[in-house]
Amino acid sequence: MPEAKRMTQTAIIRELAETTGVNNKVAKNFVEALAELAVRETKKNGVFILPGIGRLVRAERKARTGRNPATGEAIKIPAKKVVKFRVAKSVKDAIVPPKKPAGK
Repeated sequence: MPEAKRMTQTAIIRELAETTGVNNKVAKNFVEALAELAVRETKKNGVFILPGIGRLVRAERKARTGRNPATGEAIKIPAKKVVKFRVAKSVKDAIVPPKKPAGK
C-alpha cells in the first residue's frame, strides 16, 4: 500500500483560508494562536479541549522498574509528567466505524 501524502502546515492554512474566506496570513495567525493557547492551557489546567476533536491531557506517570533490552538488567524509571491526546468518540467513530455486534 503506497504511503498517503500528509497535509503540511501550509496546506492546512491554505485550506482554512479558503474555507473561511480569509487570507492565508489571518489563517496562519489563527493556527499559531490556537497552538499557543493549547500549550498554555494544558500547562496551567492540565487539560485543553478542542471541541469536536478531542482533548490534550497532562498526566503523571509513576516511577517503575524496567529492563535494559540489551543486558536484561533491571533499571529504575523515574516518575514524570507526560502529555496525551484523547480523541473524541464522535471523531473516532467517524474515522474507524465501530463494529456491529455479531449474531444479532
